[in-house]
Amino acid sequence: MVNVNMQAINQKTAMEYLKFFYPPLRNEITQLSSQDNFAGVIQATINYLKRLLQESKVNIIAHHIKLMDMIYKNGDSYVQSIIENIFVRSFESFKKHGKIQHWKLLYQNMPVTFQVIYNDQRKQDRMFFGK
Repeated sequence: MVNVNMQAINQKTAMEYLKFFYPPLRNEITQLSSQDNFAGVIQATINYLKRLLQESKVNIIAHHIKLMDMIYKNGDSYVQSIIENIFVRSFESFKKHGKIQHWKLLYQNMPVTFQVIYNDQRKQDRMFFGK
């Protein structure tokens, strides 16, 4: 079944999804939502995933990355831009601060969309900053 009239997910709708996807963050997301701080909501989810990484809960992180990909694919240009520039950018930190085997597992299970964005970002960083 195809929804031809489906509207793109805007930041308010995305924040509602994230409240549902991240029950432990519901209060924080609600507070940030009331301030229209979508970037802050994305950062809160990243901080939560980093805590899960410290606990070696790689499968849960992979699941949450796939949920964020669903929002990204259906998001409007603003939602996509914030996810690319904050959420996907955070993967480098996951790689640096996690165990290499955890990073490899996360990358293997990462949606192709995010793999492409992440790899493009790394190429640009090398080109512009020599990293």
